[in-house]
Amino acid sequence: MYSKTVSKSRKVVHFPTLKTVLAIEKAIKNADTAISRNQIIENLPTKPMRSTLNVTLDYLGKKGIILETKKGFIWTFNPNKRLATAEKGAVEV
Repeated sequence: MYSKTVSKSRKVVHFPTLKTVLAIEKAIKNADTAISRNQIIENLPTKPMRSTLNVTLDYLGKKGIILETKKGFIWTFNPNKRLATAEKGAVEV
């Protein structure tokens, strides 16, 4: 079986397809509030492996598209350049 190491502590057995990544993005983006891993899986047309979901969430988090909170994941991506400039000088509360 082929596997690659993503980080020192996790080996990836199954990589997500583009279709899976886009479906997970859509599920998080369309959620009104923070959405948990289980809710993401329930909202998808196909049920990915938990490790595949974790790899995808890790990727989206590193790209700054989503944010993990205590209640789940929220969509944070906004392509507005003025907003990005304002965020750089903002104070976190």
